[in-house]
Amino acid sequence: MVNLLENAFQISAMILLLCAIYFYWHFKKMKKEKKLTSSERAAYIITRIAMFVCAGSYALLFLDKY
Repeated sequence: MVNLLENAFQISAMILLLCAIYFYWHFKKMKKEKKLTSSERAAYIITRIAMFVCAGSYALLFLDKY
């Protein structure tokens, strides 16, 4: 179970990093866009999910140590 949580934490952290890089590159190039495109919306949703998975798996790993 701990290995599964550690893997979930590592995968979600990598997704957060990749989405952050994408957001930085894309929004630097297109500073003012009125409406989110489908790829921006997908990156936004994936980032939100990855944040919850990252926080949840970290909390469970933290609680498992004590």
